Amino acid sequence: MAKRTGKHGVKHSVMGSLAVFVVVAFSGYLLMTNVRVNRTATVTSDTAQLIEQRVQRVDELQKEINDLNSKINALDTLAGDNSSSTDASEDAGSSTVLPAVQGPGVTVTLDDSPLWENMVGDSGSTANINDYVIHQQDIEAVVNALWAGGAESMMIQDQRVLANSAVLCIGNVLMLQGKQYSPPYTISAIGSSDGMIDALNQSQAITIYKQYVSAFGLGWKVETKDTLDFPESAALLQPLRYATVSKDESEGN
Repeated sequence: MAKRTGKHGVKHSVMGSLAVFVVVAFSGYLLMTNVRVNRTATVTSDTAQLIEQRVQRVDELQKEINDLNSKINALDTLAGDNSSSTDASEDAGSSTVLPAVQGPGVTVTLDDSPLWENMVGDSGSTANINDYVIHQQDIEAVVNALWAGGAESMMIQDQRVLANSAVLCIGNVLMLQGKQYSPPYTISAIGSSDGMIDALNQSQAITIYKQYVSAFGLGWKVETKDTLDFPESAALLQPLRYATVSKDESEGN
């Protein structure tokens, strides 16, 4: 008896072929997508490289923040000062951008001692290596003295100092607002040069630092500047709030 081959057999064969084609095409698509994703992902155990990648990302995000802040301020200007709220004048963080400033001031440069290399033993270490490098408290001492001396605006390296800026040193690397810096470290401040220099000379912490400058060769350089230019910078996005005494509690006491 002859085998029947009709239209239904042909239909099943075509449908099977289409199904196989779809599966193969979808598998190829997934494979190519996986290759593209893995190509853009960098896997490395190099800490310095990872930090550099993060710093680049921070720079990109900071640029986006600056652009958005400029747009926000432009919209605020267009909207006008129609708000009559009394809280606005007391809101220290109401602006999203610190404007560019210019004026006379002082720059202070701190640097590691070049003598530390002579103190490294055959084992690659030295017991007093900390005496030859800049520490977090050294930078903080300069910053505090400049503020005390009447600084109106300040920069560390290429960054404006904000109300939430925190100086953090890891080894001899300075971390500031997501970016890393190697010595020398430069702190610049706009304000009365005489007042700030007097504050530097009167600081007990800086007096101790100068003893290390003499003993171990740490870098210390103070310069007065006729003009310092600080660029516009993103300010706090969250307004600062200050604690106040409750009226009821103050009367009760």
